[in-house]
Amino acid sequence: MPELSNFTAEFFKALAHPLRVKILDGLRSGEVGVNDLSARLKVEQSTLSRQLSVLRSSNIVVGRQQGQNVFYSVRDPEIFRLLDDARRIFNNHLIDIQDLLSQLAPSPPASPPGTGREPDK
Repeated sequence: MPELSNFTAEFFKALAHPLRVKILDGLRSGEVGVNDLSARLKVEQSTLSRQLSVLRSSNIVVGRQQGQNVFYSVRDPEIFRLLDDARRIFNNHLIDIQDLLSQLAPSPPASPPGTGREPDK
């Protein structure tokens, strides 16, 4: 089913930016105003607005205007489970890499017999 594959690829492209992931993490506790989100993430509002626009066009977040302020929230809280699962997968991958690297690391040289000296570090 190519439509579903295309939709899935586009969905993940929308998540493929570190600031967008930070934005979603910033929305975990619920709706947040742009000014507050900008201050929390320490990014300029123009940069934040560009990334929110991508998330909005992918139907990942929704905006609500109240007077001069815009408040954002996630459309479906299941996105947090997806992000948490991705972090677990990434963490598992890092653990595997660390294990592999520890197996490849050279062992410290042994002391010559009878010297009782520790090897130099």
